[in-house]
Amino acid sequence: MLYVRDIMSRRVRTIASTSNVQKAAKLLARWNIGSLVIVKGQKAVGLITEGDVSKAVARGLDPAKTPVDYLRKRLVTIGPDEKLEDAAHVMASHGIKKLPVMDGGKLVGMLTQTDIVGSSFELVTSLKEMVWARYRPPDFQP
Repeated sequence: MLYVRDIMSRRVRTIASTSNVQKAAKLLARWNIGSLVIVKGQKAVGLITEGDVSKAVARGLDPAKTPVDYLRKRLVTIGPDEKLEDAAHVMASHGIKKLPVMDGGKLVGMLTQTDIVGSSFELVTSLKEMVWARYRPPDFQP
C-alpha cells in the first residue's frame, strides 16, 4: 500500500501573501513548477497556480499590482500518513490537481496528480514484471 509520504515532493515552493502576481509568475517560470503555496508568516493559507496567473491576466488585472492573496484558492490539504487512494479521492472531490501535505500544521510536501499517475505507472510496471517472472517457464528464452 502506498501512502502520501511515499511519493510526495518534499521541496515545496512558497510565496508571501503580500507578494504580487507578477512575482508569482516569475517564480513559477524560474522553478518550472505549476503552483506556489501562499504563506502568511509560517502559516500556509492558500495556493496559486499557473492557471490562476493566466486567468488574472485574461481578466485584465495588473499582475504587478494584484496581490497573490487576492487570487488564492481555499487551501485543501492532506496528511503524509494518508493512503494514496484517499488523496486521489480528495483531489477528485474538490476538483484540484495539487494537494499540499501538512503534518501537525507544518507544510511538509506537495502531492500532484502527476505524482499519483507516475507512481501508478511504476506500480503497474512492477506488477507486470512480477507476473512475467512467476509465469515464465525457467527455460524460456525470448
